[in-house]
Amino acid sequence: LKVIAIDEHLRVIYEDNVHFDEDLPEFKTQGGVYIHSDRLTVTSPVLMWVKALDMILEKMKSSGFNFSQVRALSGAGQQHGSVYWKKGSIQILKNASSELPLHQSLKACFSVSNSPIWMDSSTASQCSALEKAVGGAQHLASVTGSRAYERFTGNQIAKIYSQNPEVYLQTERISLVSSFAASLFLGAYAPIDYSDGSGMNLLQIWEKVWSVSCLDACAPGLEEKLGCPVPSHSVLGPISPYYSQRYGFSPDCKIVAFTGDNPASLAGMSLQEGDIAISLGTSDTLFLWIQEPTPALEGHILCNPVDSQTYMALLCFKNGSLMRERIRDDCASGSWDEFSKALSSTVAGNNGNLGFYFDVMEITPEAVGIHRFNRDNQKVVSDFPKEVEIRALIEGQFMAKRIHAEKLGYKVSKYDEKA
Repeated sequence: LKVIAIDEHLRVIYEDNVHFDEDLPEFKTQGGVYIHSDRLTVTSPVLMWVKALDMILEKMKSSGFNFSQVRALSGAGQQHGSVYWKKGSIQILKNASSELPLHQSLKACFSVSNSPIWMDSSTASQCSALEKAVGGAQHLASVTGSRAYERFTGNQIAKIYSQNPEVYLQTERISLVSSFAASLFLGAYAPIDYSDGSGMNLLQIWEKVWSVSCLDACAPGLEEKLGCPVPSHSVLGPISPYYSQRYGFSPDCKIVAFTGDNPASLAGMSLQEGDIAISLGTSDTLFLWIQEPTPALEGHILCNPVDSQTYMALLCFKNGSLMRERIRDDCASGSWDEFSKALSSTVAGNNGNLGFYFDVMEITPEAVGIHRFNRDNQKVVSDFPKEVEIRALIEGQFMAKRIHAEKLGYKVSKYDEKA
């Protein structure tokens, strides 16, 4: 959990973090999560998140941070995680005593104590059922921006309902991690924002309302448990009196809707229409601001957090930095300097030699293995020369990103082509 405070000139005046495994060892998480025995189910304890918030605010207080100067606050949460509030919890949240840390007041508020998160892949049967119920994977993507994905919240809710209908019936509100965090500051259930809400397989991304057919396919009475979605930049209301009494926040401090981590990245990087941002990590992520999206079976279309009338496209590539590191080790003696020199020594286009490198099953496209083609478009079994291999890897990865971005509706302008 991270906190950052900025002044009116966007200068950072305070930052800090709480590390779940190290600072909250009593929850016994690894990487902030529990990986269950089936290796498919992955959850996080809800109270750990609440206790982390208590802890970070206490750290700020003891450092002398002046909470009374905070005019507004907002935040981002990991996408696709969900929190299940037990019936009657709204009163406890609203009336929490400022004498107690929040996690003590809320300890009996959750009908599901361990929240399913983005790493969970245990809902394959629910995904199949959802796609079937709405007329197929492409139709679901056309309505909600994505085909059915195991981590998406609608499918997680469907699993909880089918396995524990009693638990589902005891639940009065379902939050995303982002709207859950906003609820803690609001002292009331915060609505889900359009942008994070479009990562659930439940929101009609064009009309910005819940899809009745998707809701019905997941669980009964679901619309009431989700509340009405709102634009991502909505001011939800003033901060809960709890924070004024315990930490000295101004009662006028505004809570702005929280959103998902990916939409927040688009907003934070000030992307404009036509811009692409690429994050080169263990998985590579590409996201872009898009006017007229064409939802496909690969990738995701989300509502744009900055402008509710436009969209953002998101593509994830699993074979990212680990694949680059393996080719660096095989072809450049483990040195990035040698890797860069080899790349520079070859020409753009690699004399027609192409390669697609997937050590593990890729998300976009669903493929595995190493596939090399020479300038005559013949498949090559043996390795390329080292410098050719390095350029084939880099060009192949970036061509794939462009091709899949164009499939989702990204248009390369004539100016870009000349450049």
